[in-house]
This record gives sequence, structure tokens and C-alpha cells, in this order.
Amino acid sequence: MKESSVKTKYDKWREKACKWKLPANAQLRLEWMIFYQTQGKENAAKTSRHFGISRKTFYKWHNRFKESNEHLEELLDQSKEPINKRKWQVSLQQEIRIKELRRKHMHYGKKKLKVLYEKKYSETISTWKIERVIRKHSLYPDQIKAEKTARKRARAREKQKKRITQLKKENRLWFLLQLDTIVMYWDSSKRYILTSVDHASKMGYARMYKNKSSIAAKDFLYRLQYVIGKPIENLLTDNGSEFSHYFDRAAKSLGITRYFSRVKTPKDNPEIERFNQTLEYEWLNDGNFELNCDSFNRNLTQWLVEYNYNRPHQTLDYLTPMEYIENELGKKTKVLPMYPARTWG
Repeated sequence: MKESSVKTKYDKWREKACKWKLPANAQLRLEWMIFYQTQGKENAAKTSRHFGISRKTFYKWHNRFKESNEHLEELLDQSKEPINKRKWQVSLQQEIRIKELRRKHMHYGKKKLKVLYEKKYSETISTWKIERVIRKHSLYPDQIKAEKTARKRARAREKQKKRITQLKKENRLWFLLQLDTIVMYWDSSKRYILTSVDHASKMGYARMYKNKSSIAAKDFLYRLQYVIGKPIENLLTDNGSEFSHYFDRAAKSLGITRYFSRVKTPKDNPEIERFNQTLEYEWLNDGNFELNCDSFNRNLTQWLVEYNYNRPHQTLDYLTPMEYIENELGKKTKVLPMYPARTWG
């Protein structure tokens, strides 16, 4: 007896899916529906287990598919665009009034303009409306600066930074190093101490510079790499300017993946915050600060040796960082020079 050549509706569904070139995820959802109606015997729990999905997810797509009388288009990803978008809610009269006030008081912020507006016109208005009018007509006292800021924001939107919350931290040596900057003031002078700590071993490193530039941060990174002597996998920094440009290039040349802490969120980099406090309270505040970088860095190196080799750490079960590293590596390690003359060209 010849096999029946009659096509089932499921065969027709699959043919349509191929003909319309449905995305892979939509075709997979179609297989959910077919399995549910055939082998699954309309059992949602069995279908969900078979495909490794939650019943909530299955019902979401099943209900959409069923309510559309089994149209395949309903298995496509739906737009996540909000139904009700924020609309321009500034009347022409409000716009004219805001423009007039802004031009008269170009250096006033939107909150001050709000107060003046409500006093003058006896009408409540939001700072958002004032902001919208200022942006629309580019009513800025320094137009060049405003355009530069707008370009900077646009670049930031195009190149999204990886936030540390995206990284699953692993307790391995050199998997993640946190970097930061301490700013020191002395009369009219400033000095910048770049600091680093390893997430796993708590090994700390620091060095002072006369300026806060990405070239200085690049130099610091190469010295840090030299001290460790092993590949660094990930770096965590804040959004400071010193950690851009030349520093970013150096990180890429070393094959290091970069992550950034969130703005005003110190809990993103707790180890470096704690190391900075220790450096300040246990050494800097004891009268060890001076403006001469060469002399300061030599003395700082001695404290780093003390910190890494002799100071027990509670989080390491009272081991020193170097004892922890030696336990992990299974061998003794030597102190590398922490202040070579030059590391960059």
C-alpha cells in the first residue's frame, strides 16, 4: 500500500515558514505549537518540559497563536516600542514665553526659569518643558560647548560601555583588577595616586603622578602588568578621563577586557575603595605624603611590600596577599621592581 501523499496542516505550516523565511526563533515556536497539538496531546506541561521552557512562556505564545486563528505571523518577535510615547506637550504660547525668559536670562538654570515663569504668568510649568524648549532652539550661553557636549553624549550612546554588573566575578588570580585614582592636595599643588587591587588575592599596587592623564594611566597599567608578570583578564575602572584614550589603547594591546563601574555606585568596586582607605589611614595620614614623585614612589614601594607580604587580611582568612598567591600557585614568588625608570615610549 502506498503511503498517503495528503499533506497535514502541520506540513503546510512548515512549508509556509520556509517560504516566508521566518526567523529561527519563530520557527522554533512553531515547533512548540505542532508538538503541543500532536505528541504533546495538548498538554502544556509536557510541551514545556520537552523544549526546556517555562509554561508561562509557552502560554504567552500559544494564546497569541490561537487568538489569531493560527496565523504564523503571530510567532514573530513583537516590537518593544511603547504604545504610548511621550509627546511634545508644550503649547505655542508656552514655547514663546520660555524662549523670551531664556534669552533674557541665558545663564539661569531650568529650575530658576521655572520660578520666574510661574511668578510672571501665574501658571504652573514643569522643568522638563523648559528643558525641551531650550534643546529645541539651542538656547545655550556657550553654543560651542553645548554642541561639544551633545556630540560627546551621542558617541557615548553609540559606544555602550560594559558595566561591571555584566561580569560574573570569579575568584581566580588576575581575573579582575580594579583601578582608581586618589587626588592629593598640598597648598596650590595636586598629585594623583593611581591604585590597583586584585579581586581574588587583594594584592595592591599604587604609584603617584604629577598629572591626571591617560598617558600616566597607560604607564601605570604597563607597570602593573610588569609587577604581576601574568596576563590580566579584566579591568574595572570608573568613568574618569585618565582611563580613556591612551589607557584604553594600552588595555587593548594587552588583550584586557574593560568594565566600568556605575556612576556614584561605590559598591561596584569595593576592594579598591577599601585599599584606598587603608593606604590613606595607615600610611599617607602618618606624614608620608610629599610632592616629589620619585622620592614618594620609593617610599610607597616599601609600604606596598609591607602591605602585600606582611599585613594579614581578614577577607583572606588572615593570610597576606602574597601567602594567598603562593598557595594558589604552589610556589614562592619574588618581589619585582615596582618603580622601573620608564615603561612607555
